Amino acid sequence: MEKMTIIQAALCGVVYWLAVGNLPFVGLWSLQRPLVCGMITGLILGHPVQGAVIGATINLVYLGFMSAGGSMPADMGLAGVLGTAYAIVGGLDTDTALALAVPIGILGTIVWAGRMTFDCFFVHIADKYIEKEQYNKIWRANVLFPQIMCFLMTAIPCALAAYFGSNYIQGILNMLSGKVLTVFQIIGGLMPALGIAITLQYIFKGESKVFLFEGFLLAVYSKLPLLTLGIIALLVAVVYVQVTSAMEPAKAAVIDDEDDEEDD
Repeated sequence: MEKMTIIQAALCGVVYWLAVGNLPFVGLWSLQRPLVCGMITGLILGHPVQGAVIGATINLVYLGFMSAGGSMPADMGLAGVLGTAYAIVGGLDTDTALALAVPIGILGTIVWAGRMTFDCFFVHIADKYIEKEQYNKIWRANVLFPQIMCFLMTAIPCALAAYFGSNYIQGILNMLSGKVLTVFQIIGGLMPALGIAITLQYIFKGESKVFLFEGFLLAVYSKLPLLTLGIIALLVAVVYVQVTSAMEPAKAAVIDDEDDEEDD
């Protein structure tokens, strides 16, 4: 078991803040993914490769993640940061780390709901700036104040959870050793299948069914590495889009001809 320092815990909190802070080209588009924030957390703790492996395992659960209409079903950024931190500090295997990360991600939705609730006050502050024609101050209500509040609600609690939680993680594991820990490991092993199944629900539709089976057969029987399979899939997708785009004018012309015949 390793010991987490206060500086490492503070950096983990900053990573979580950047992951969920909605900053351009950071947060929700890249750093929020457990694979990315897990690797960075591992880098902070001195184990970047292990952090990437643990983060990638946690990421499998959130392959079908979708946040629509402002809802947040789970906080995968918090799951990636704390799940990776606890796994590295406590010497956990990936399945156990995954079983711990999922409920952590669910708890993170409280932070999201709190942010969305308190952010509404900054809208009224912006309205006051507009009424006073202080347009140069609107950015404060739009960026500065929300980010300060976001930092206080994310970085500090995450840092405290990382520092104090890591000190007790080994004791918790010793208390759960035996059948309980085995159950956690089994649940953690099943979690990736859930994420993959959710993703397949979006893929297994319409014309994409054919590509799903072709990709499966190619991956199983060709024994090609993942990078090669990814390049092949990309080329097939590009060709498919080009062909379908070229066929659209012809389809539109046929529809127009049928409409003209019906009018006659």
